[in-house]
Amino acid sequence: MAYLAPSEFVTKMVDSGESKVYMSTKDTLIRAYMAGAILALAAVFAVTVAMKTGSPLVGAMLFPVGFIMLYLMSFDLLTGVFVLVPLAWLDKRPGVSIAQILRNWGFVALGNLMGALTVAFMMAFIFTYGFDTDGGEIAKKVAGIGEARTLGYQSHGVSGWFTVFVRGMLCNWMVSMGVVGAMISTTVSGKFLAMWMPVMLFFFMGFEHSIVNMFLFPFSLIMGGNFTISDYILWNEVPVALGNLVGGLAFTGLTLYATHVRTSPKRVLG
Repeated sequence: MAYLAPSEFVTKMVDSGESKVYMSTKDTLIRAYMAGAILALAAVFAVTVAMKTGSPLVGAMLFPVGFIMLYLMSFDLLTGVFVLVPLAWLDKRPGVSIAQILRNWGFVALGNLMGALTVAFMMAFIFTYGFDTDGGEIAKKVAGIGEARTLGYQSHGVSGWFTVFVRGMLCNWMVSMGVVGAMISTTVSGKFLAMWMPVMLFFFMGFEHSIVNMFLFPFSLIMGGNFTISDYILWNEVPVALGNLVGGLAFTGLTLYATHVRTSPKRVLG
């Protein structure tokens, strides 16, 4: 597999973060919208496969297809820019400021949310034949997931909130490793393999991804989930997004930057 040396791909990460800061508002929103929509389709696809085969592992093995598609199209997820954009600021790239980072995160989050909501309403329409039926087994399954991952965490109080936060950290540690792995390879097949393993792992382990949840929970509410929008925001989306930020930045972005860009002088022996 053709690949880049660590110092080369970490510089590529910084360059990518800088380019996203300078991207126009229109392009930022379009790319984020498409990323949210494609990831939502991948999520409902994986849930459907898991239900029809009776094997969550098969669903998890197929879910990365959506992630790989959006990466190859250069679409942006909030979880990705959480890791890449701050590196451009740390590297003191011209024009990159905290305000510009927050601007990028805000527009990417908005685009991801709009894309995920679009697919949520379209899939709900399909499963219910235009809201003429109850949606059947898929509706029950998704509604149950929404309730378990909001009210289920809430029932444990503060411990439940930090449980979902840590699940968010672990998720974006894996997802960002997929993003970085794709940058290491210079071939499509190499990028595919590099992304597939960590993304499959996060999905199968039930770690929490803020953009997948932007689809899953609104879809669950439409399908009759017995929880509220505030339950979703307080007991899932907020701790998950914060966990995604901390996990991706701390375990992937900052560690790679610290050791491959800001490498310390070699020890002098003897």
